[in-house]
Amino acid sequence: MSAPPNRRLGVLISGRGSNLQAIIDAVAEGVLDARIAVVISNREGAPGLERARRAGIATRTIRHTDYNSREAFDLAMVDELERCGVGLVCLAGFMRLLSPAFIHAFPAAILNIHPSLLPSFPGLDAQRQAWEHGVAVSGATVHIVTPELDAGPIVRQAVVPVREGDTPESLAARILEVEHRIYPEAIRAVLDGGWRIEGRRFVTGGAPRGVL
Repeated sequence: MSAPPNRRLGVLISGRGSNLQAIIDAVAEGVLDARIAVVISNREGAPGLERARRAGIATRTIRHTDYNSREAFDLAMVDELERCGVGLVCLAGFMRLLSPAFIHAFPAAILNIHPSLLPSFPGLDAQRQAWEHGVAVSGATVHIVTPELDAGPIVRQAVVPVREGDTPESLAARILEVEHRIYPEAIRAVLDGGWRIEGRRFVTGGAPRGVL
C-alpha cells in the first residue's frame, strides 16, 4: 500500500475544529509537511470554518440536509475534494458516517481520530462509555477509515489514565489534548509512505504506533 498521491489535505468538520487547529498549527510550525487545500463543513456557521479562514485556507459548506441521500451528499463532497486536488482526507469532528461511495473514492486515504483506545468504545460519546465502564486507562486513536464503524487499521494510539474523581468531561478534556498531539503525527506517518496494510494492521518500519 503506498502513500496518498500528494500532500494536499482535505479536512472535514462539523463543529469547533480543535483538531483542525492542531493540524493548522503543525503545518505552520513545519512539524507537518503538508498543505490544507480545503476545509469542508456540513454545518453552516461551524466555528472551525472561521479557524480555517483566519489561516487563509479555502472553506466550503456542503449541507447534508440539501441532499436526499447519504450517498448523494458524500459524492458532492468527493467532487469538491477532487476539484481541490486532495490526496488525504482528515476527519476532525465530522459527525456524519461516510458511505462506501466516499470511502471507495479515497481508498486507504481517509483518517479519523477517535477518543478511545479502539477497538474499545467505538461510536458516539466514547469518553463517557469508558468512564461508565470503570476502565483504568482510556486514550485516543487515529485510524484509517473503512466501511465498518471505527474499525480500520490503527495508525497511532496514546494512553490517557483515568483518575480518581474524573468525570466524563474532565476525562474528555485530557483525551482531547492527546488527540491534538497524535493526529499530526499520524498524518505525517501516512504521508511519508513506507507502510502497508496486513489484515487489519498498519505496518511500518518507522516510529512506534503507540505512545504513552
